[in-house]
Amino acid sequence: MIEYLKGRIDELTPATVTIECAGVGYLINISLNTYSVLQGKEEAKIYVYEAIREDAWTLFGFANKNERSLFLMLIGISGIGGNTARTILSSFSAYEFCNIVEEGNDRLLSTVKGLGKKTAQKIILELKDKIASLGIIDSEPRNSSNSQQLTINKELYNEAVEALKMLGFPPAPTSKVVRSILTEEPDAPVEKVIKLALKML
Repeated sequence: MIEYLKGRIDELTPATVTIECAGVGYLINISLNTYSVLQGKEEAKIYVYEAIREDAWTLFGFANKNERSLFLMLIGISGIGGNTARTILSSFSAYEFCNIVEEGNDRLLSTVKGLGKKTAQKIILELKDKIASLGIIDSEPRNSSNSQQLTINKELYNEAVEALKMLGFPPAPTSKVVRSILTEEPDAPVEKVIKLALKML
């Protein structure tokens, strides 16, 4: 069982990273959150989950243990595979996902590509009592200005995401990119958000 891989980043894309360890290159599937953490780095420590089947050996990697724990919880649910779990964790940060589950927000969770409302409800039902043990929500700093900013930008966020979806972009990476842009430029008009997103998608 591989706990983690630590080495030089040989190649990095939004979906995968190749880590060279002792002359061996390991291709690891990652989420967009982990991709964001690894950008600009020459070396990395990646926590690993090995998905071993008769016809394939696939590595999934995570920038921290919390993300891996959520991934393991997700694939423990009947009908949720590694790629679906990765898509979910690409759409939301660990903190955001835990909040969605805690609040029972199946509408937001079902916006993830490949997830229907019934599957979203099933995820929330099965994980609601489990995620509290991770302490992710309690460890995330909260303050009134952050809450206000999220409230102010919710309408702008939804408008930009819907526009990009209409242009044919998949919901998961679209929501991640728009959220990232609004974090950097919370007062940007929707036209600017969409133009910036088009360059990043």
